[in-house]
Amino acid sequence: MSSAVCGQSMPATSAPRWFKGNLHTHTLWSDGDDYPEMVTDWYRSHGYHFLALSDHNVMQDGQRWLELPPPVLMKGEMIQPGGGDVFQKYLRRFGSAWVEQREADGKKEVRLKPLAEYRSFFEEPGRFLMIPSEEITSDWKRERTATEPERGGPVHLNVTNPRDFIAPVTGDNALDVMQRTIDAVLEQRQKTGQPMFPHLNHPNFVWGVTAEDLMQLHNERFFEVYSGHPKVNNDGDATRLSTDAMWDAILTRRLSELKLGVMYGVGVDDSHHYHTIGIGRSNAGRGWVMVRAMQLTPESIIHAMEAGDFYASSGVTLSEVVRSDNRLAVEIQPEPGVTYVTKFIGTRKGYDPTSQIMPSPAGEPARKGLPHHRYSKDVGTVLAEVQGTHAAYTLKGDEIYVRAKIISSKPKENGSVAGELETAWTQPLVNAGK
Repeated sequence: MSSAVCGQSMPATSAPRWFKGNLHTHTLWSDGDDYPEMVTDWYRSHGYHFLALSDHNVMQDGQRWLELPPPVLMKGEMIQPGGGDVFQKYLRRFGSAWVEQREADGKKEVRLKPLAEYRSFFEEPGRFLMIPSEEITSDWKRERTATEPERGGPVHLNVTNPRDFIAPVTGDNALDVMQRTIDAVLEQRQKTGQPMFPHLNHPNFVWGVTAEDLMQLHNERFFEVYSGHPKVNNDGDATRLSTDAMWDAILTRRLSELKLGVMYGVGVDDSHHYHTIGIGRSNAGRGWVMVRAMQLTPESIIHAMEAGDFYASSGVTLSEVVRSDNRLAVEIQPEPGVTYVTKFIGTRKGYDPTSQIMPSPAGEPARKGLPHHRYSKDVGTVLAEVQGTHAAYTLKGDEIYVRAKIISSKPKENGSVAGELETAWTQPLVNAGK
């Protein structure tokens, strides 16, 4: 991998540069609360280079008319799905010549623009790119038996840059649902020749997916280590792993035992709410990926991500990431008055492979996901810790992998949960001699 310092503007042919993007975003095409043009406008005006609008089980294609119902009071808040002030903001921003309205059976409706119609309004070579996407939204359910309660949970996978809609599947376990969905994505990629990839969303959302599910997947390279949605349980709880700890269990077993290859960590917003800001809402601007690519095209972005040449962030910016054969190094772009600690995390060969099933939480509803496993302290241990804006780790030879987690002292503005600090996660450096 290149060790060049990137980030400054430069010709696409001379060297790669960093591009900021969000791969998990919702609009009124599904359960977001604003129009796709308004959402896109927010990201473009806030310094993003690429955006994927990933609505649930739908591609933004064809004719879609949205009824503008009267406002509804829900839990003390006035809900206006596309209507009221939300519609007026849209009308003021884009004008009556653009916004299509009609009355059908006495009901007011507005047309939701498909991606093909509005993308040219925003796209600019080397500056901003729209990437088609879909959140393939499924679930799994296992019926109650004499010895087991009813179990189940959601399984959501995003597909970035699909050509055609991919239908969700259901099953009696998360692994089966994920694998069949991944297979469908890769089948479309092979059939069409269009680069695209799946990534597993928020595994701890309603505790639908475990590390043991994820580590067994074939041909899956990505999962969300950070999501800005307030209900996805990034930090786990007393009886379930954090997504960080899940990543280490996944990497350790995939690389050393299952021989299934590396899995990379993605950061996303999973934004839904664009009008009410704060804790409890899924707002824009909380998580993203920084991708080092030659050009701002879907092909170049996907190629770089599949090579692991990106990092996830909730606020920390890295001016350089070096992943050579035996060295992982980062250079942090500092902010005044902010301090940084870089934790190099990994697992060494000869680790204790035992695990224990964590107890189920008291009072959990009858339908629940599978229990999590707690792994030994050897799995995902802190190999080194460095203060300051420059940090590096050289492999000693017995590491299976090493990754860097950079934590700042700066509280995250509008974090998804209270007490959140701005953080960045590099992709793991895998020991080629493992």
